[in-house]
Amino acid sequence: MKRIESPQNSLVKHWKKLLSVRKERDKTGEFLIEGYHLIEEAIKQKENVLTVMISDTSEIPTSWDVDNLEIVEINDVIKKELAETEHTQGIFAHCKQQAVDEQEQAKWNRLLLIDAVQDPGNIGTMIRTADAVGIDAVILGKGSADAYNSKTLRSAQGSHFHIPVIKGDLHEWVDGLKNRQVPVFGTAFENSTPFNELTKSNDFALIVGNEGSGINAELLQKTDQNIIVPLIGQAESLNVAVATGILLYGLAL
Repeated sequence: MKRIESPQNSLVKHWKKLLSVRKERDKTGEFLIEGYHLIEEAIKQKENVLTVMISDTSEIPTSWDVDNLEIVEINDVIKKELAETEHTQGIFAHCKQQAVDEQEQAKWNRLLLIDAVQDPGNIGTMIRTADAVGIDAVILGKGSADAYNSKTLRSAQGSHFHIPVIKGDLHEWVDGLKNRQVPVFGTAFENSTPFNELTKSNDFALIVGNEGSGINAELLQKTDQNIIVPLIGQAESLNVAVATGILLYGLAL
């Protein structure tokens, strides 16, 4: 088993860069995860795992299938360099972002489109909820938080390994979906229908927008219908991730 003890090792420097620099994640199509739960989900799709890094104070569970995976031992110094959590479990993995070709994308008929949502925790929660609902994919538009930010990854709780999450031009996606007769729903306070009054369809795309300003006005004009979660109490709005969960289940079930 390979062992690394120096923080100056080129691999360690690369791992640290993946943690801190979004451009590096975008350029390489790689990212880092931390903790037993995320890594257990990752190794169910071994082709996306490049290396598992285990510290001296941690162990790989015997129930894990790590055959043919590269395992690297690291010392406590490197563990602290890579840890993003206060009480790290001392296990990490270097992974590849999931790639999906256009032919596969053309089969997606239930989608969540996210327009400029900036909070990584909200993005991760929405990815996790879309996974739970059985959505085909999540499309992140311009201005959205990075899907592979460590906070996003922790919030999504492993759903990145269950559902495709890609970046895309939401205007192009909406045009393509409408060409395929997939209904596109926006979310807005004005000129909208309560989600529970909709006539349901097996196929749909839901667009949700920025925490403060909502969906881009030009994008909103392209929707087939705009919907809303009725507010019965005195709160003036819902958190975008909470509203997304309610709407996705309302549309899907």
